[in-house]
Amino acid sequence: MMISTKGRYALRVMIDLAQHDRSKYIPLKEIAARQNISEKYLEIIIKSLSKEHFVEGLRGKGGGYRLTHAPEDYSVASILKITEGTLAPVSCLADECNTCERASYCNTLPMWTGLYKVITDYLEGVSLNDLVPASSNGDDYVI
Repeated sequence: MMISTKGRYALRVMIDLAQHDRSKYIPLKEIAARQNISEKYLEIIIKSLSKEHFVEGLRGKGGGYRLTHAPEDYSVASILKITEGTLAPVSCLADECNTCERASYCNTLPMWTGLYKVITDYLEGVSLNDLVPASSNGDDYVI
């Protein structure tokens, strides 16, 4: 399984927002500059995060984005599921119901199911707060 650039950037945006006062809106332009990510590309990512109510935005002077919840309330899995769609290592596990015609006799399905559980359990166990450095100015990490 490979996490896309979009997924990695979404984590960086969320970490950046978590490092700032939750009562203040942070302009996307500032986040883009700190993270060295195209503002246009961040607009796409932030739209996805906003649609799922992970962040909220305010237009105009003093506007920008902020987290809707405390950093410890977001799991890495929940953030990546927004951008990646699924964390499943194989397509037959991507949907709730496995519709693969081979599922009933597939010798590798238990292995893939186990891997999926390990990935999901691990990433659900890591909160956004876990990724925020104890003392940081917001631009000294790389994902």
